[in-house]
Amino acid sequence: MAKKGNRIQVILECTEQKDTNVPGTSRYITTKNRKNTPSRIELKKYNPNLKRVTVHKEIK
Repeated sequence: MAKKGNRIQVILECTEQKDTNVPGTSRYITTKNRKNTPSRIELKKYNPNLKRVTVHKEIK
């Protein structure tokens, strides 16, 4: 049975890779507390395709 709570799983996708012609997508899965952060989150994560740290935004 699944837990009922405020913590949900979200997917983060790189925003800078869409502008380049590099194939593939960089995605990360993390959790967030829905009560503390109701808006979409942005984190700086490593993108292995671009070989640098980029901004990753939460997608639906």
